Amino acid sequence: MVLKQKVVLRGLARACAVSILAGAQLASAQGSGPTLTPQNSGTTNRLQAVSPVNSDVVWASGLGGTFVVTTDGGETWKAGVVPGAESLQFRDVQGVSRRVAYLLSSGVGTDSRIYKTVDGGETWTMQFQASDPNSFYDCFAFWTPKRGIVQGDGVNGKFPDLRTTDGVTWEDISNNLPPAFANEGSFAASGTCVATQGARNAWIATSDARILATRDGGETWNAYNTPLVGGTGTAGAFTVAFRDSRNGIVGGGDFLGTGPAATAISGDGGKTWTLTNTPPVTGAIFGLSYVSRVGEDDGGDAAVLITGPAGAAWTPDEGNTWFTLPGVTGYWAVAFASPEDGWLVGTGGRILKISFSDR
Repeated sequence: MVLKQKVVLRGLARACAVSILAGAQLASAQGSGPTLTPQNSGTTNRLQAVSPVNSDVVWASGLGGTFVVTTDGGETWKAGVVPGAESLQFRDVQGVSRRVAYLLSSGVGTDSRIYKTVDGGETWTMQFQASDPNSFYDCFAFWTPKRGIVQGDGVNGKFPDLRTTDGVTWEDISNNLPPAFANEGSFAASGTCVATQGARNAWIATSDARILATRDGGETWNAYNTPLVGGTGTAGAFTVAFRDSRNGIVGGGDFLGTGPAATAISGDGGKTWTLTNTPPVTGAIFGLSYVSRVGEDDGGDAAVLITGPAGAAWTPDEGNTWFTLPGVTGYWAVAFASPEDGWLVGTGGRILKISFSDR
């Protein structure tokens, strides 16, 4: 995302409405909606990313150098701050196990960093720190515990993206990607501007509403247009997910806008996109997730949950039919370990566990 616009997101979070939802069964015309149960994260800092390892182990991250982790499905959470990172914004997290996780801080220049723990958050090692003062890294995603990719805003016509193949060192793969348009980047909103699937597939959503796609682990890339509006600095494609190598969904909008957000779906691996029916969320969709965990090419479940500062909703059929989650606002990210075990994280350190028990 355009660097000058990053600070606007922080102001938006303070201005958005905050609601506290007591755990309750929400009904919809489709039948029984999800059960939403508030959990105590142990922090009041805004949480912006969440990464379930399984139904018990979940990591989340946010402002003030904050990370939180649970090993009992959210019954209890442990909150911590990475030493030396107290001023950083951890916009993305990747959980590997109860002991291993990665954190990505988004910030200008040297504030963009990658940390890793191998002891459950007791200690952290900084693996990467940006040196270019124009750098701003937005999100990352992993194929395996040791193979991952990082997306950064365009600098001098290049995306300064990184890749690791050993879980320790990060290499520059900027020359592998298509050229970046002027001021093109991604939105560091929920840690989901890049998605991985299978052994080598990945997709990046950009502020110019493009999708950058690789089929070979980041060696080569193609750029494809989506029907979302982008290129304004505040509007574009924010978040992307694929349930198999062909079927995926992208969400976005304008985070300063009052009109509806938008989603589009692809059935050919991201080459072409079609707008879905309009989701019942205004502004922009910051994060989205398939309700079932992404698997191999088995078709997958087309149910998707979307969230943003102004609200959240879900669809059982990849955007044809939508149902709102009444009163659920101020949540920036969502992810699922299973249909019964999902988590929304957001402002004030709030966490909601989501359970689609009838799916």
